[in-house]
Amino acid sequence: MLSLPVHRSILAIDIEKSTSPLRTNPVKVELRSQIYRLLDEALATAGIDARHLDPIEDRGDGVLALIHPVDEVPKTLLLSCFVPELARLLAQYNLGIPPVDRPSLGMRVRVVVHAGEVHCDGRGYCGEELDVACRLLDAKPFKKCLAETDAPLVLVVSEDIYWAIVRHDYAGIRGAEFLPVVRLRVSGRRRLGYVHVPGASQPVECATAA
Repeated sequence: MLSLPVHRSILAIDIEKSTSPLRTNPVKVELRSQIYRLLDEALATAGIDARHLDPIEDRGDGVLALIHPVDEVPKTLLLSCFVPELARLLAQYNLGIPPVDRPSLGMRVRVVVHAGEVHCDGRGYCGEELDVACRLLDAKPFKKCLAETDAPLVLVVSEDIYWAIVRHDYAGIRGAEFLPVVRLRVSGRRRLGYVHVPGASQPVECATAA
């Protein structure tokens, strides 16, 4: 029987260049260990713990986290606290790696934040809104934005998150720093993604040419 839809905030992370020849199997294992550690630390800083989460789903070179719609975890926390903290932790991690090892062990990530209805069938999660999040995360223009910055993290939010949260300039969120870069179609509907680079002095240059 089809499970009933439940609303979740959707957070997914993908590690850049995970299939590089430098990413040997031992390196992949180490990077997976580190991304889970940093994810846990950033979530804790935002006050998000196991009470608020479905079991985190492994994506090989990334992770998917679904966050329950509870008052103590508003979506603003993901943008104003979690994402900046994860960016800070990644920068700190990379600085701690000897320069000779950074090409293999250094880590930069793409992050997507979306929200919507999802289904769980006991084996994992599915649904159109997850398709949207994954397509935004893997979009070529978004990957290009990370390639053209030296930042450890770039973020894309769906237009739903942009219009409901970002444009209102809640504390710690500056709507002017999110630019519409990603355009795609999912299930016959046009979708738009807004890209932000935490800590950048100005919006990403690739956005101006998109």
